[in-house]
Amino acid sequence: MTLPALRDDALVSTPAGFALRLSLPWIRSLPLSSLAGLELVVGGEPVTEQLRVVVDGRPIRPIELAEESGWWFLQDALELQVARSLAPGIHGVDVSFSLVVPYLPAGPDAPLTLPFRFERMLTLGTGSAATLPEGWVLAASGFNWTPEIIDRKRSAHDITVGIVADGVAEVVEIEAGQVWRGFPAPDGDEVDALRDGLAAVGGRIGIVGGSIDDWSSPSRRRTDEERLAFLRPQLEAAARAGAVGIRLPIGQAGPTLLDRVLPVLHELELTLFEEVQGQQTPQSPAHREACEEIVRRDDPRLRFVVDISLLMPSLPPSYLERLAAGGVPSELVRRLSDEWLDPATLDAVRGLLGSGGVPPAVHTLYMDLLIRFGRSAVGDLAGILPFTSAVHLKFWDLDDAGGRVSQPIRDIAAALDSTGFAGTLTSEWGGHEWLDDDPTAMTRAHLALARRAITEGLVRAGQ
Repeated sequence: MTLPALRDDALVSTPAGFALRLSLPWIRSLPLSSLAGLELVVGGEPVTEQLRVVVDGRPIRPIELAEESGWWFLQDALELQVARSLAPGIHGVDVSFSLVVPYLPAGPDAPLTLPFRFERMLTLGTGSAATLPEGWVLAASGFNWTPEIIDRKRSAHDITVGIVADGVAEVVEIEAGQVWRGFPAPDGDEVDALRDGLAAVGGRIGIVGGSIDDWSSPSRRRTDEERLAFLRPQLEAAARAGAVGIRLPIGQAGPTLLDRVLPVLHELELTLFEEVQGQQTPQSPAHREACEEIVRRDDPRLRFVVDISLLMPSLPPSYLERLAAGGVPSELVRRLSDEWLDPATLDAVRGLLGSGGVPPAVHTLYMDLLIRFGRSAVGDLAGILPFTSAVHLKFWDLDDAGGRVSQPIRDIAAALDSTGFAGTLTSEWGGHEWLDDDPTAMTRAHLALARRAITEGLVRAGQ
């Protein structure tokens, strides 16, 4: 079992230079003599020759570890010192070594020896996670806990407050229709209770996910005045909760309602965020006008949420496994796995749907291919990024092979770097539709991955 070796506080300053705190990537303590072949590269420069390992207060050369009789305790970080200066800021760290596992045989005459290599972007001297630019705030979406809310073992209030109390994030994006029983016009006491409950554990609400029911019955569509009357209590609740704004799907409000709602937004000091996601690109015929409407108005109370489901280089393996298990033809599953960005693959998706060949058991899930999973490049968003004040870091599972999860985060961070972006970057898990995993563990791990990927994207943008 391989565990992390470079934690957030690994790179620190010392009086003589800097040090790397190397954690043991194993499940139990090992002899110090188990560590061999230690090599370190920082900022692209090898520093192995200057490297010393601190053992009981003594700096020794890595090769001398073979003669040591002590142990590397599981909870202790091994300090690797380098007597040279290192500028404050973010640095790429690449450390490699091998570990002898003395209780596991590799054959009749030798114990198991395993090679390890770890790469991370780390901030020198902070003793904590890499610092994001001023105004960039990592957040968690309460949507990630949807299965728990539906399960009803804990109240939606307690689940939401627990996100902060458990140390997952200090800022939480909520869905009004999930957390407030009085939705769409929640009672003031209910709103206050959630705001105060979060504040008591050091948290706050970021954005409120709102909604407009365009139909008052199956046969009667609401007028724009009625739509505003439906939305306004949600706006007032969001303001009372201390949120920065409320979120709607791109284009749902429409120009007429925007005219009516903008004075309310300024009165309440709220921002209306319209979200683009999946295949809702600024260039698509169905959404071009709505995106242009926001850009044209250029009102600070009207902004975009960009969901990085727009930027999926490949599809989540857990999703493809579910399609395959549900009876989707194996050749199409293979194409989805290997050729997602090929336009012909999307034609094949539509072809199977049009033929009626999608198995009923996965029909709803199959529609994600046409709605929730995007195929754009970050350059396609250039026209709306200057008007973007929130990002959904959408993920489905944590399989990051080939940068499946992290590359879109790096790309959006690099693209936002020059736009003056300030706002939330929110972990939003969509995979609970087919995965039965713990949302707290998934979100915590994803936020750690996201922080690293944002840092790497910003480093790339500055090069």
